[in-house]
Amino acid sequence: MKKKKYNLPPLSLYIHIPWCIKKCPYCDFHSYKNSNKVSEKSYIKHLLKDLKNDKKLVLNRTIQSIFIGGGTPSLLKNSSIKYLLNQIKKILPVAKKAEISIEINPNSNQKNKLNQYLKDGINRLSIGIQTFHNHLLKTLQRTYKKKEIISLLNSIKKTSNRNLNLDLMYGLPGQSIQEALQDLYTTIYLKPEHISWYQLDIEPNTPFYSKNIILPSIKEIKKIQREGKKILKQAGYTQYEISAYSSKKKYQCLHNLNYWNFGDYLGIGCGAHGKITQKNKTIIRTVKIKNDMLYIKNKYIQKKYIVSNKDLPFEFFLNTFRLLKPIKYKNFEQSTNIKKEKIKKKILIAQTKGYLDITDKSWNITERGREQLNNLMSIFL
Repeated sequence: MKKKKYNLPPLSLYIHIPWCIKKCPYCDFHSYKNSNKVSEKSYIKHLLKDLKNDKKLVLNRTIQSIFIGGGTPSLLKNSSIKYLLNQIKKILPVAKKAEISIEINPNSNQKNKLNQYLKDGINRLSIGIQTFHNHLLKTLQRTYKKKEIISLLNSIKKTSNRNLNLDLMYGLPGQSIQEALQDLYTTIYLKPEHISWYQLDIEPNTPFYSKNIILPSIKEIKKIQREGKKILKQAGYTQYEISAYSSKKKYQCLHNLNYWNFGDYLGIGCGAHGKITQKNKTIIRTVKIKNDMLYIKNKYIQKKYIVSNKDLPFEFFLNTFRLLKPIKYKNFEQSTNIKKEKIKKKILIAQTKGYLDITDKSWNITERGREQLNNLMSIFL
C-alpha cells in the first residue's frame, strides 16, 4: 500500500524591527528606542544573513505571507524596505499573490511614504491607532494626536486595491464606556477593510505593571465588548477571531490566520520567534537574540529546540482556540502527529467546565470558553 504523502503547513515570514520613537508603558513586545549605535543598513544586511541561515530549516518552500512588525518598522527608509523585500525573493520563493504587511505609527510617516510602500510590493497596511481621544493617547504616552491620525488616513482614503487594518484598544486607564464605543464609531466611519479590536492587558515587566493603574471594571469591560460587537456587526464587519474583524472575507489577515491555524513561520530580527515543521513531522522552535549590538555580530540564535509531545497540544490550542470555528480532530492529529485519544482526559475536563462542546468530528469552543480562554488553556499546560 502506497504511503500517504505528508503535506507541510503553509509558510510565512515575520521580520522584526525593534526600534521605536518611544517605548509605550503598556508594551511587552521586544522594542526600544534606537540608540543609533546600529545603522539601518547594517541591521538589514544581518536580517538577510539571518534568513539565509534559517533557509536550511525550510529548504525551498514558498513564503505565502510576509509581516514587517516591531517596534515601528515604518521608521525605516522606503529604500531600505524595498531593498529588503527584493533580496528576500532572491533567498526564498515568495508567492505571486503573497500578502505583505507593514506596521505603521501615525507620526512615523510622511504621506508619500505610504504610496511608495504600495509601489514596492507591500499590499497591506496596519496602523496602530489605539484610541482617537487625545487625553487617552497622552495616558498611553503615544507620540501623536487625533488630527495626525485623521490626516494620515485621509491621505490613503482613495488608494486603489487598499487593504488597511486599524489597531484599536479598549479597557484603557480612565476610559469610559462611551469613549470606547465612540472610538469604534470613528473607526467605522473611516471604513478600513480590517479592524483589530482588543482589550488592554497590563503585562509583567512593563512600566504600567509597576504602577497602580486603574482600569475599567469587569462589568464595564463586558458591556464594551457586548455593545462593541453589535456595532461592528451592524456596520458589516465579520468577527473571525477573538480580536479580528473584516469587512469582507478577502480582507482577513492571511499572515495571522496562518499563526492561528498552527502554520509554519520563519522569524528574523531581534527577538523574533519561528516555528517550522520538518518532513519527519517534528516541530522546531527558534528564538532570535534580542540585543541588536550582538545581532550585527552574526549572533542570531538565542534558542533553538524541538517542541516535545507533551507541549504540542498546548501550543496547538493556544493558537487555534482564538479562531471562531470548530477544531477538527484530523487537523489536530496532522499538525501535532498526536492521536486525539492521548488528550482525551484533558478534553473531558474542558467539556465538564463548559469550555468545549464535543462532536463526532470536532471540538467547538463555547462562549464560556472564549470568555475564560486563559482558564481553558491552563488545562493543557
